[in-house]
Amino acid sequence: MTTHLRRLGVRADFPHIITIICVGLYVLALMIDPARIFDTGGMMGLPLTPSGAASLKLGMTGSAPVFYYGNWWTVVTAIYLHGGLLHIFFNMMWVRQLGPLVGELFGPFRLVVIFTVAGITGFIASALMDTAYTLGASGSIFGLLAAAIVYGRQQGSSLFTRQFLQWAIIMFIFGLFVGGVDNWAHAGGFVGGYVSAFAFSRTSGVGEGLGTYILAAGCILLTLLSFALQFLAAISM
Repeated sequence: MTTHLRRLGVRADFPHIITIICVGLYVLALMIDPARIFDTGGMMGLPLTPSGAASLKLGMTGSAPVFYYGNWWTVVTAIYLHGGLLHIFFNMMWVRQLGPLVGELFGPFRLVVIFTVAGITGFIASALMDTAYTLGASGSIFGLLAAAIVYGRQQGSSLFTRQFLQWAIIMFIFGLFVGGVDNWAHAGGFVGGYVSAFAFSRTSGVGEGLGTYILAAGCILLTLLSFALQFLAAISM
């Protein structure tokens, strides 16, 4: 059974699925408020930026949605939402680069867990630090970077570890000098990815088992539930 599930995970190509979901929701956000499609007043003064109202309808998170409105599930839905064309382009580029790597190192179902946990912990950290509104997969991406670092340290490969640590540091410093970047989500996502990858690395050399499949299924079900709850909240707005 576990062999069949492993093959299913490989065939599923989770980074590709994540990309499709993110692009689909980005297009949907533009369609919800089409008047904003060519508005240059959005992110970095560029067009093709979903409006705040559209992003809220689809599940943007932050301290306001989580603590004021009580929409706790937005820490999940916001992982798959993006605030502009460049935002989604670079995030999906990193997902396509890091996702297959982490899936190869840890397994496809562990990838699902690391990606989801990192995104959630990133947005929890951001909300706790009073970031009013935020969205994007960058917290999860920092979690994938952390997972690669964990693997490099576990294998004793200083070159491998240093490469991904340098990427994480460069990306974090870049965020400090660019407006609109949620650095708390990046930091929280890194911590969440590191902790979850470290927990998986304790079973180094052991293939994905039933416990991993249950965790991955839980992450997928939580994501589906979160979008269902957001849909119910959106129709009542």
